[in-house]
Parts: sequence; structure tokens; C-alpha cells
Amino acid sequence: MLWLRSLIYYLSVALIALFIGAVAGTEWGLIFALVVVACSALFHLYNLGRLHRWMQDPQVDRVPTSFLLWQDLFDKLYDQVRLQKKQQERLAATLERFTSAGEALPDGVLILDEHDRIEWCNQAATQHLGIDRVADVWQVITNIIRQPGLRDYLRSQDFAHPLMLRLTRPVDQVLTVQMVPFDSTRKLLLSRDITQLDRIQTVHRDFIANVSHELRTPLTVVGGFIETMLDMPDVDAATRNKHLELMYDQTQRMQRLVDDLLTLSRLENGMQMKEEEVDVPQLMRLLAVEAEGLSQGRHTVAIGSIVPARLIGNHDELHSAFGNLVSNAIRYTPNGGTITLHWRIDNGQPVFAVQDTGIGIAPEHVPRLTERFYRVDRGRSRATGGTGLGLAIVKHILQRHQAQMAIQSKLGHGSEFAVRFPMQRLLAEI
Repeated sequence: MLWLRSLIYYLSVALIALFIGAVAGTEWGLIFALVVVACSALFHLYNLGRLHRWMQDPQVDRVPTSFLLWQDLFDKLYDQVRLQKKQQERLAATLERFTSAGEALPDGVLILDEHDRIEWCNQAATQHLGIDRVADVWQVITNIIRQPGLRDYLRSQDFAHPLMLRLTRPVDQVLTVQMVPFDSTRKLLLSRDITQLDRIQTVHRDFIANVSHELRTPLTVVGGFIETMLDMPDVDAATRNKHLELMYDQTQRMQRLVDDLLTLSRLENGMQMKEEEVDVPQLMRLLAVEAEGLSQGRHTVAIGSIVPARLIGNHDELHSAFGNLVSNAIRYTPNGGTITLHWRIDNGQPVFAVQDTGIGIAPEHVPRLTERFYRVDRGRSRATGGTGLGLAIVKHILQRHQAQMAIQSKLGHGSEFAVRFPMQRLLAEI
């Protein structure tokens, strides 16, 4: 032990001084003892000064060196400082790993003090809440995010459930935030971007509402006619046949709606597509025949440009997609108009197009045409037997074929729906 070694050291010096004093005489012995004590004191003062200077700027590579007892002291000090430095390095590495993990989280994380001031936040939080990681540190969170709902949430101290925030800056988004206290003074504020989920839920609600609305009308018609026939069992044959015909039309309408919903559900579920060689020129001739049957002589159906090229894809799905485009052209083209089918190569890419001389589409409607149940003219669509799902089905089929649809239309001057397929789906010309 250091104190024991120090005691032995001083006793040794005292004994040596007494021994020399006994040999050399009392006066010389006293002088020698004083010199030894003075040198020892200077030695200790010198090392104390070095220790004091080092403590003002402690660095492991600058620990003083000496001899005797002071060397032992400096060695132990060096060991302690080196151990402390290693512990600091481990703590710094651990803190860096935790910080990196926090930065990698897709959810926003803010650390708040007892006064709801921001101590730290990750990158996701800056994107969600528009926080400046430098300027906004130590700012109260409600001074930056001016949402009355957030202020009330923090004051309520009821953090069992998250709070939903709809923000318009820096971008339009929907967030959920939840406070998580983790010690007596610090709190975590977690944010999650649920914008896409909110949109999906909105689409789901709209979908349920639209399906209910689409089914309500035919069910009401059928139910009304059945009730009339029950109340009037002796109705004449002509009236009964007319009612039955109308009921049949409404059931057919519901059947088309159910069929389209099942098709859309199958496509959205991502069932694996069976790919095969599709003879598009032959398919176009089939589509032309079907279009003439649907038109019943009211329009001119023509096949325009056509190349002898085949496509790799699913025949039934492409037949459904192309057929929807052709039937839409017939529905929205007045009597005497022309529907033209094209199959061409444009910049090495195969393109199927349906061109009509119909009523055209206003520019504001074009981006929303592939939404489910979206109709430019609801009355005309229902009158012609449309379900409002045709172009939504077309969109999903084209996505499965990595194809894109371009719509060119001018109100009152007709439209062209062109489907552009990737080059790798083009089969060598025959």
C-alpha cells in the first residue's frame, strides 16, 4: 500500500540521518538531517507541482513520470486515467450506436425535457414536423408546431392513445403522435406518417359508399316491381312482362357490377399472371366484331394502322382491357360517329390505341378517370350500362403488363386512349 511504503520511506530517511549524526557528531548530524529533510521536501513539492499542472489538463499520454514513491503514484494514476478513457470511448461508441439507430428509424423521435423543450430529434422528425435540428433545439414544441390539438394533448397528460394531426406544412400529410415519458423529467414524442394509410381508408370508405349506392337503385327498382306484382296479382300480361323486363335489366346491371368487382378484386390481390403469346391483330378483329354488335349499326367501327406483331401477355386480361376501352368509346360517341382501332410500333414500343369522334373529356377529369366509380357523366354512364369500374380494371391489367396509358382528348372533338407496352413484351414480327 502506498501509505505504508511512504511511512517506511520516511522512517528510513530518519534512521539514516540519526545514524550519520551519531557517527559524525551531533552538530553535523543535525545539519545532515536538515539537508535530507529539505531535499525530500523539495522533491515532493516538485512532483506536487507537476501533478497540479497535469490535473489542469489531464491527458493519458501526458501523465508525469518520476521515481520512488511518486513513480508508483503516477503509474497508478496512469492506469486509472487509461481505464477511464477506455470507458469513455465505450460509452461514446454506445451513444453513437443508439444515435445511429434513432436516425435510422422510419418514425420520428423527439426527446423533450420537463418543459416540453426539444433536446434532440432524428431526421424523420424533421421531415414530419418541419423542425430545424439546429435552430429549434431548446424551443418549446408547441411554439414550433402550432396545433391546438397537440397543445391540449400535452396539457391533458393522458398519453394512453396517439393523437392524429393533419398538417399542411412542409407538405400535406397525416401524422399520429404519442408521448412516452421515460424518466422523471424526459419524454419521448413519437411521430408516424400515416398519410398513405389515411388515403387507403378514405378510398375504402368511398368504395363502400359507392357500391352501396350502385346497388341501392337496382334493388329498389326490383323490390318495387315485386311489391307491385304482389299487391296486384291480376295485373295484365303486358304490364307484367314490362315489369319483368325492367327487373331483368336491373339484375343484369347488378350482375355486371358484381362481375367487375370480382375482377378488380382478383387483379388487386396480385394473383400470378399466366403469360402467353397474344396475337394482337387477331384480337383486334375480334374486338371490331364485338364493337359492331354493341353499336348495333349506330357507329362506324374501323381498324386503322395495324402491324403484324404479337405480344407476350395474358390474352384474357388484354381482351378485357382493350374491350373496356372500345366499349367506352361506343358509349360516349354519338350516333354516326367513328371508332378506330390501331396497333402500331412507336419508337420501338408496341402501342394499342382506340380513337373516337365522341363527346370528348374536359382536362380536369382526365387524371381521375381510372378511379373506381369515377364518372364524367353519371347519368349517361348508367343509361349505357356502365359500372364505373371499367377503367380501374384497365389500369390494374396494364400495371400487370408494365404498360402505361396515355389519354388525349378535347371536349367536343373525341378522344384517344393509347396503351404503350414495354419493348421486352414485343414478340418478333411474323
